[in-house]
Amino acid sequence: MKESVVVIPTYNEIENIQAIIRKVFSLPHPFHILIVDDNSPDGTAQAVQHLQQEFPDQLFLEQRKGKLGLGTAYIHGFKYALNNGYSYIFEMDADFSHNPEDLVHLYQTCALEGYDMAVGSRYSNGVNVVNWPMSRVLLSYFASKYVRIITGMPIHDATAGFKCYTRRVLETINLNKIRFIGYAFQIEMKFLTYKFGFKIKEVPIIFTDRAKGQSKMSKGIIREAFLGVIQMKVSSYFRQFKR
Repeated sequence: MKESVVVIPTYNEIENIQAIIRKVFSLPHPFHILIVDDNSPDGTAQAVQHLQQEFPDQLFLEQRKGKLGLGTAYIHGFKYALNNGYSYIFEMDADFSHNPEDLVHLYQTCALEGYDMAVGSRYSNGVNVVNWPMSRVLLSYFASKYVRIITGMPIHDATAGFKCYTRRVLETINLNKIRFIGYAFQIEMKFLTYKFGFKIKEVPIIFTDRAKGQSKMSKGIIREAFLGVIQMKVSSYFRQFKR
């Protein structure tokens, strides 16, 4: 049954990829996984191909030619999920900063409670971040405050990258017109979901910084997010949001 698929973008995640895949498949809900790999030189895709022999009907791999950005990887995965008939589409990091067990809570929020988007939120119930330096916590927390003020979205964790979408959300949003590729992508997807009038719920999670591998954060990504919020808000005045 093609109901739930977890889209995981990867670039040099050889230290985490096998463990994260096995953990997701150990959950009580029957998730499928789509890995979107950006030609990782460390052999991430090859490790996934090896595991496909063990999980041929649950594990799928899309390989791209190079490092094209987080947002475009998710868009690639979302289009794959829509084309293959999935009802619930999840996005999650490969590095265990998102606890795979919370996938079940996100699923239940959409499938049982009737929400259109479930957001794994670090800030909806205080600050739930482990192993980040204080400077990174403050940057992330106040970035979400900034986004909330500018956009009017009633979301505490605007840059969260752990989410469940219902199919109708991704069918409504024109994925070909998503503008941003870094953390601003996460904000843009929530903003469009909100503007189209879909029901969004934040599900409290504990975010734990990666123990293995390298962070993909950069100053360019932060700059894109800061300026992108203003661009999104201004552009929304000139667009109709009809389902």
